[in-house]
Formats: sequence, C-alpha cells, structure tokens
Amino acid sequence: MWDSLQEILFTLRQNKLRTALTAFGVFWGIFMLILLLGAGRGMQNGVMNTFGDESLDSIVIWTGTTSVAYQGRGLGRKIMYTNEDIEAVRRQVEGLRYVTGANSMGQGSVVYHNKQGMFETYGIDDRFFKIRDKVPFRAGRTINVLDELNTRKIAVIGTSVRDRLFGASADPVGEWIKVNNVHLKVVGVFHDRGNNGRDSERVYVPYSTFAKTFGRGNQVHTIWARPDADADGFAVQERIIKLLKQRHGVSPDDRRAIQSFNFAEPAKMVKGLFVAINGFIWFVGLGTLTAGIVGISNIMIITVKERTREIGIRKALGATPFSIVSTLLMESVLVTSIAGYCGLVLGVGLVELMAYGLKVSGAELEFFRRPEVNFQAAVTAVVLLIVVGALAGLIPAMRAARIMPVEAMKAE
Repeated sequence: MWDSLQEILFTLRQNKLRTALTAFGVFWGIFMLILLLGAGRGMQNGVMNTFGDESLDSIVIWTGTTSVAYQGRGLGRKIMYTNEDIEAVRRQVEGLRYVTGANSMGQGSVVYHNKQGMFETYGIDDRFFKIRDKVPFRAGRTINVLDELNTRKIAVIGTSVRDRLFGASADPVGEWIKVNNVHLKVVGVFHDRGNNGRDSERVYVPYSTFAKTFGRGNQVHTIWARPDADADGFAVQERIIKLLKQRHGVSPDDRRAIQSFNFAEPAKMVKGLFVAINGFIWFVGLGTLTAGIVGISNIMIITVKERTREIGIRKALGATPFSIVSTLLMESVLVTSIAGYCGLVLGVGLVELMAYGLKVSGAELEFFRRPEVNFQAAVTAVVLLIVVGALAGLIPAMRAARIMPVEAMKAE
C-alpha cells in the first residue's frame, strides 16, 4: 500500500502542471456547487422571512359586503361575525386544531406617564397565540384562560409599543398603561415581524375584557384557524367558508362577502419555486463537476499511454491485473478526493464568512438571509465526486490491465 502511494506521488510530481490543472477543474466544480447551494439557501431564507412570524398552516377569515343577490337579499349587505359563528365552526368543521376570533377597534391612544402613542388594540383569547405560535415573547407571558374567564385588565404589547412608551432597554412587565383612558397592566412583550414589523405596533387584551371595556359586544372582526397537522388545510378552509356562508345567507358564488387567506398557499408556491431553483443549481454544479471529471479521465488515458512500457514490464515480472488497476485507480481517487475536499472546505468557509458578515454588519436584505450549506448535500456532493472520479479512472485502468507484455514493449 505504501509503495503504491509513493509511486503515485512520484508520478504526480513528475507532471506537476498537468496534475495541478486537473485538480483545479475538480476543485472549482465543487467550490462553485457549494457557493450556489449556499446562495440558493440564502435566497430561500430571505423569501420565507417575508412571511414574518405566521404559522404557515394558519388561516385568517374576514368579512366584506355581498356582491351577489341571494335568497331575496340584495347587494352591498355588510357581513359581521359573532361568537356563535366561532362556536359553530369549532363544533361542525372537522380537522381543526384551533379556531378563535379577534376584535379590533383600530388606532387608539396608549399612554404611559407622560409618553403617548397611537396603536391598534385587539381583543383575543388564549388560542390566538397558539395559532400564531411562532411569534416570540421577549418578556413576560401571553394571555391565558384565566385572564379571559376573570375579565382581567391586562395587556400584552408589541416591541414597537414598548420602545415608544418605555424605551428599548426597559422591562415594562408589571407597569400600568392607559388604552383609551382604561388602565391595563402589562404582562408580556412580543415581537411580531409580520407586515414588515408593523404587527409589533399592537396591544392585545383578553377578549372578554375588550368586549366589556370597549363596547364591542358579541361582534367578531376576524376569525383565525389552524388545521390539524395531518389535515388538508385547503379543504378545511373551504369547509369553514361554506359554513359561514350558510349561516349568513351568502351565495356560494359570492367571493366578496366572506374572504380568507391561507398562509400555506404562498408558502407552497415558494417551496415549489425553490425546488426548481435547487434543481437548476445542481444541474449547473454537476455540469461544472463533469468537466473536471472528464479532465481526470483524459489525463488518466494519457498516463496509461505514457506508462505502457512500464506496465508491460510489471506484467512480465508477475504483476496482477488487480495491482495495476488499483494503482491507477488510487491515483484518480487521490487527485479527486484532495481537490474536492479543498473545494468543499473553501466553499463552506466562504458561505459561513458571508453569513457572519451579514450578521455582524446588521445588514437586512429583503430577499437574502442566513446563507448556509446543507451538510447532507455537501457530503453527498463530495461522495458523488469521489465515486465518479473513480469511475473516470477505471476505464483507462482496465485498458492498461489488458495490455499484453509483448505489445507493451513494442509501444513507442
């Protein structure tokens, strides 16, 4: 084994330029593939970041006005949900994990001591942040069942509200604020990236407190739902809309009276797009690698031709075809492995350096975030490279093993 390795290293040193150019072709192929994969992942992370902190299987349903006459009712009728609608959806629609309502009174005055701001105030129950479970809380807690049952005068506020009233470094948990002259105790601070960060400009209070304090009664502004993990979210969405249309006497063909948005739909489109992009990246990267592999195969053919007499002498002295094939094959695999590994390390290092630079500089690119390389994809690329490199050297090696000693001695 050691003798074979020494022989291979001697052969490579005898042809330094040829070896370097061949290795560079393999190195460049794997290097570019890693960079393309890292850039593709960065683009995907950036696009997915535009969804904010929404759960990608959540559904939001809001109201509008009727645009189709139905059952003797005219056009332009305003639809308004009630608590009974939510209970009906919860009881009659299969495949639902959570369903809840949210009420809004629009912009309102929020005051803390001598500081004031205009922010949106919503009434919700404990299920709201179970549906939007990706929204992180920076301090305190969310609204729970006891807050709702006891009509507690508490609130959770967004980071934008905290920054305006208390300061970015302050902890407002336990402090009292006034929302439209109603005193509420702050129990939590959340940061919602949705709507380009404007969803952090909100104040949430328990649903019962909102209805009693701000006089919204039994009305519900929007309905939020989240299907079971194994349920078809689009089918659940259709069942909810169908039920609500029946309850409010809306035509099945009316698309304006009851409107909805399923976050799974754009997410599905984006994921499908990046499947195609990743496929294109692999196509280009493997094409570049193929050029390097072809170079290895050509060099091995030249090597076999140059060493024809040597191979003939070795066979005449008793060398087996296996020893000849293994030696030539090891040369191919050695060049491919070292060049591929160097390309992998440098590519991953450059991608990580890029990600670190973006993080340290605080740069917020709209459609590019956290470039990274999937470890499994990187290992797959290197293993594939070594296997194909071995195959590239196998054909010339097999041809060398079949050379007859007499013919080899006559070769020029």
